Amino acid sequence: MVEWGIRMQVIVIGGGIGGLSTALALHAAGIPVRVFESVPEMAAVGVGINIQPNAVRELTELGLGEELARNAVATAELAYYSKHGQLIWSEARGIAAGYLWPQYSIHRGRLQMILYDAVRSRIGSDNILTGHALQSFAQDADGVTAHFIDWATGANLESARGDILIGADGIHSAVRRHYYPNDEVHFGGQLMWRAAVDWAPFLTGRSMIIAGHRDQKIVAYPMLTLPDGRVQMNWIAELGRPGAPPREDWNRRVDKSVFAAQFSSWKFDWLDVPAMIDATDVSYEFPKIDRNPVERWTFGRVTLAGDAAHPMHPVGSQAGSQAVVDGRVLAWHLATCKDPLQALQRYQDERLPAMRDITLGNRTLGPEVVMQIVEERAPDGFTNLHDILPPAELASRAAEFKEKAGFAIEALNRRASYSVR
Repeated sequence: MVEWGIRMQVIVIGGGIGGLSTALALHAAGIPVRVFESVPEMAAVGVGINIQPNAVRELTELGLGEELARNAVATAELAYYSKHGQLIWSEARGIAAGYLWPQYSIHRGRLQMILYDAVRSRIGSDNILTGHALQSFAQDADGVTAHFIDWATGANLESARGDILIGADGIHSAVRRHYYPNDEVHFGGQLMWRAAVDWAPFLTGRSMIIAGHRDQKIVAYPMLTLPDGRVQMNWIAELGRPGAPPREDWNRRVDKSVFAAQFSSWKFDWLDVPAMIDATDVSYEFPKIDRNPVERWTFGRVTLAGDAAHPMHPVGSQAGSQAVVDGRVLAWHLATCKDPLQALQRYQDERLPAMRDITLGNRTLGPEVVMQIVEERAPDGFTNLHDILPPAELASRAAEFKEKAGFAIEALNRRASYSVR
């Protein structure tokens, strides 16, 4: 690695999946980093998340493969069904599909703490500053100065100085807002209710299913195998809702009576959806939102990553996975380019076009569009799926999405590593 990279100091704003993954990647590249997070204490919040093989590869190369395997379920199958429980499409996932790395289903909070513990042990607790909400920042010819306030009291805190500032502070990014003050949240027209419940395994025991269509959908998958043979099941119920959304908040609890009746008849041979909802104690409401893609992420010594760069609808299990990949690509360019400003530009040039396409594609359901096609062509069910949706069309849609998202099997397996040591 080049000598200047060792002397560089990077400021990462945001201690979520994207920010912590970026910090791990920078440390692995020999680049000093400090992480500033607005909340006063890191906590295991949220419900489930899927990490695709392209991100699992990066986390494995960062030394977290065994920890992930202990705390997640290696997803074996993805299957799409109609609202009547009729199979539309299924495909192997992870190792079973031919990847060299698994796809993992894991509790978002558990993944957050795995990353946090790794970052804390590698860069030191003194370099993770919680309770630091970014107030403003300014750059000059030699670096960037970031100013913070206390999240709880609003009191001014000590400023930080670095060579580079990375905004990985989520969909409500203060760094992004600095450059795009009029950037509006885009509501997709659906509300989601997320929850976890201990439940019996279904189908392969490691299946992820998505059933329904654009305005009425269920997602379910196991994210941890329990000692009694059951699994910790993540599920998402989704319904179309007109009008403006509430502000999204992973901790916004709602009573399941708000949506449960809409799924009362969804009793499939392989999963009793109303029983699963009824057995759940707590559910969280979250509107399906994103932001319009922007023309630039990089502004001199400042750039964006993760949801701050490309907030997208949760279609195809992409948001968290792409945030992990962002961090690795960014660290690789910083470590292998003599000019840090040029490195940030190269990172943007590599990542932005694909993320723009995925963000816009997810608004039209990405690979899940096959369920909408079935709903429109056969709302009362079908006798022969291929009469309404030819096999070639099904396969091509799935393959096209993988290629755009950067996890086509052969391409990912053959791609050179982003490791720099």
